[in-house]
Amino acid sequence: MVGAKKKKKGWIYLVNVILLLIVVIWSVPIFGVLVSSLRPKAAVQSSGWWNAIESEDSFTLDNYKQVLGGSKYTFIDSSGNEVRATGDNLSRAFVNSLTVTIPSVIIPILIASAAAFGFAWLIFPGRKIFFTIVVALLVVPLQIALIPILRDYQTLGLTGSYLGIWLAHTGFGLPLGIYLMFNYISTIPRDIFESAFLDGARPMVVFSRLVLPLSIPAIASLAIFQFLWVWNDLLVALVFLGGTNDVAVLTQKLASMVGSRGQDWHLLTSGAFVTMIIPLIVFFALQRYFVQGLMAGSVKG
Repeated sequence: MVGAKKKKKGWIYLVNVILLLIVVIWSVPIFGVLVSSLRPKAAVQSSGWWNAIESEDSFTLDNYKQVLGGSKYTFIDSSGNEVRATGDNLSRAFVNSLTVTIPSVIIPILIASAAAFGFAWLIFPGRKIFFTIVVALLVVPLQIALIPILRDYQTLGLTGSYLGIWLAHTGFGLPLGIYLMFNYISTIPRDIFESAFLDGARPMVVFSRLVLPLSIPAIASLAIFQFLWVWNDLLVALVFLGGTNDVAVLTQKLASMVGSRGQDWHLLTSGAFVTMIIPLIVFFALQRYFVQGLMAGSVKG
């Protein structure tokens, strides 16, 4: 018995060490991007980020001022010449990304939660057929729908508008959202709903006062998936929004920076870290619900 406990503790220790190693390996590139984004251009081009401490480089925020600002500025190049340039104006793209992402997360969550509640607990004709169609849509690549939807948008005048991309992201995210929410909502005890219906509560009251509060873990998991997908999306934004500076999101601006500033690693790392910071905040803020929401519906009984 004592030997079994020691063996179990040994396995736990080994698993913790492996997990710590994975975390360190995953964190090293992020730390490298952060350090490089704070180093001057000459230092980035002459040595790796791991030499920053040994060489005692002076860290600076000028890289972030350049990529976030849109005004003209003057800097000294490696040859000592004074050069005038224009900032990349990522601050405008940052606001555009938030404008696209927040409604594209909230709308699918509300629709998917309501649909999952209907599929799980309401009786209506064709319920199983409709749910099967929703599940089947999970395997359909979104790329095949881009051109037909774009033609419809051109007819309706939705191209280049935020409403158009909100609807597109909502449609593309609903199959996974409904399936994920259904797995969780279907595990809520039946007695809760029966008591509510016997007391005369209507389905919308049950949904708003019982289902949504009880489904916070699944909603958080869905919010993480949808937020990361929409925030990091380039293809859908490029197709439905276009490439103009007024509506360009961060991924579009970062892609253009790669093309126009391919050698300016100090600026590319600054732009990359700007795009990373919000997803990291969202994930760490909701991570305690993440595993619980993913495991919903996996075990019943």
